[in-house]
Amino acid sequence: MKILMVDDEDDIRKVGLLSLQRVGKFEVLQAEDAFTGLDLARKEKPDLILLDAMMPGMDGPAALQTLRQDAEIQHIPVIFMTAKVQPQDIAYYRSLGAIGVISKPFDPMTLPSEIRQILAESQTAN
Repeated sequence: MKILMVDDEDDIRKVGLLSLQRVGKFEVLQAEDAFTGLDLARKEKPDLILLDAMMPGMDGPAALQTLRQDAEIQHIPVIFMTAKVQPQDIAYYRSLGAIGVISKPFDPMTLPSEIRQILAESQTAN
């Protein structure tokens, strides 16, 4: 499975890369901002996008809206990664079309299993 991780924090990307590659055995692409992430999504067609909610320039919700308007990549499932995980925040992200939300900071040892669980739940919901 190919995962695109979009996050403006270098440390988060480094820990995420190690977690997703070594623990999860995923192929990982990374972008430091939403614009680069959208370009990579168009070029690489990942199976999943992990999207930071709060980034400078274009935030996660705006990036998801742009993604959903692009016929080539609108089908790619998105999981938000954010420190804002109150029930109303999660409901908001889901209303935008995200299949789930992972809280930051995340546990690198459980991140891959959290992703697999969210994917499984989204597939049984459809």
